[in-house]
Amino acid sequence: MAGVITGASMITSVGQTRAACFEAFCQGLTGNKPLQSFNQSRYNLTRAYEIADRPATRRDIKGRSTNWLCEVVNQAIKEAGLEQCREQRLTALIGTGLRELRSLELWWADGQPLAVNELHFGGALVRSANITGPVITLSNACAASSFALGLADDLLILGEAEAVIVAGCDSITESMFGSGDRASMLRPERVQPFDRDRRGALLGEGAAAVVLESERSASARGVAPLASLRGVGMSCDAFHETAPDQAGMARAMTDAHLRASVIPDEIDLLLAHGTGTALNDKVEALAIKEVFGRRAESVPITALKSLIGHTSGASGLVGVATALECLNQGRIPPTAGFNAPMEEAIGLDIVAGEARAVPVQIVQVNAFGFGGVNAVVILERISR
Repeated sequence: MAGVITGASMITSVGQTRAACFEAFCQGLTGNKPLQSFNQSRYNLTRAYEIADRPATRRDIKGRSTNWLCEVVNQAIKEAGLEQCREQRLTALIGTGLRELRSLELWWADGQPLAVNELHFGGALVRSANITGPVITLSNACAASSFALGLADDLLILGEAEAVIVAGCDSITESMFGSGDRASMLRPERVQPFDRDRRGALLGEGAAAVVLESERSASARGVAPLASLRGVGMSCDAFHETAPDQAGMARAMTDAHLRASVIPDEIDLLLAHGTGTALNDKVEALAIKEVFGRRAESVPITALKSLIGHTSGASGLVGVATALECLNQGRIPPTAGFNAPMEEAIGLDIVAGEARAVPVQIVQVNAFGFGGVNAVVILERISR
């Protein structure tokens, strides 16, 4: 039984809706700006891809990640037409890397009041979106929200649910930013995936949500799906705390193809994980060549982190929301900052410069996290 996506939304540093974000992506606009979250004089890195939602005082505020989560969930529910269909208990699966760690930092460092329940998403989703079923949070690093989508698909297949809300969200925390700052020897000012002059990753902020439901449920409600979820492949290679493993990445991609019953030649677009770091891009490019073979030379590849930075646990589902627009508009956003390929990316078709118009039927979305936590999503356009 295939699951279908009937509603979707995202918020990033370049837009407050899925449509606005995608249009900005296709124009090659980026959210790269001077750091706003905290005192940049303490750090070597001075830029990030932040969402501009702070007060005019520029003082950081708690609960931003939760606010974005509630907004995208409500937008997705509205598009799916589920606002008036609450006789069924909706389960929500949330993928995040850091949840509300920034709120905890603000309590500790600035004395902002904070209750323990504000660190959890459940209460906020009950109040804002009337989610009456379980709210389950997964913290699977940078692949968290894609893992959540895979688990939602399992719930549908097992008959445990007819519709599931899947979301991802993350804000920039000072502890994570500081860790990246100390580990970043080259001090990047932008993210340049697969480019020979890439200098590393920069953090971004974002949230995305989709409504995944059975074909039977969507049909009974008379809702036209945005796309079909063909499959989610996963692996956990535990190769290293931070370093990626080519075999683990390849295994997740192969698993996704098997679950989706597709072969590499059928993939029309690949949204890469593409962090802009020396090791991740090298290993991901080699894994793509290993799995795709000769098709690797002709499948279009783009990397959203060049536009919005690394949105941590939200990044996988931000890729999925973007893929929906690629499927239905036949446009592929460009990879910003890509001028010349690194050695391992030579021969790959990296979309750069401007958006590319091309029919897209099947899309692959890669998400690879620390600790070898990998998840790959395959989506298919529904002919109308």
